[in-house]
Amino acid sequence: MSRFGTELEVQIASLRRYARALLRDRNDADDLVQESLARALSRADRFKPGTNLRAWLFTIMHNVHVNQVRQKISRPDEVPVEDYEMRLVTPARQETSIELRDMSRALAELPEEQRRVLLLVALEGLKYDEVAAVLQIPIGTVMSRLSRAREAVRIKLANEGGVPLRRVK
Repeated sequence: MSRFGTELEVQIASLRRYARALLRDRNDADDLVQESLARALSRADRFKPGTNLRAWLFTIMHNVHVNQVRQKISRPDEVPVEDYEMRLVTPARQETSIELRDMSRALAELPEEQRRVLLLVALEGLKYDEVAAVLQIPIGTVMSRLSRAREAVRIKLANEGGVPLRRVK
């Protein structure tokens, strides 16, 4: 495997994690990652060695996602209800489940622009300049969107906190 392929393979987990958090659907996220990787491989000659491969891949994924959203708006999918099946999972501990649910709701209520920035910084650990390059926005915009997103999540979680659960033995 080439050096490019090896470096690309290292980034797959980060791409999948971001795609799943962004789309909130495992299958759609895997499709987005696959399409992004296929596009990256087909355009490998455009990658400049010595530059940030991770930021380049996230930029590709961002562009693929934007294109897919535009496509869905123009041609919505029709899926028969029978195609969906119940999936049984083992529930997490009650407190953890509630915290994850509240965090998920808070993230879902954020505007798309703020959620993207928050996920890239908090979940993927990208630097502000890398996020700016991925989303093709100024670094000041990244910082303001991140600040607003964090504050909105903080307020939402504080308002839902209400009465803390107590342990009963």
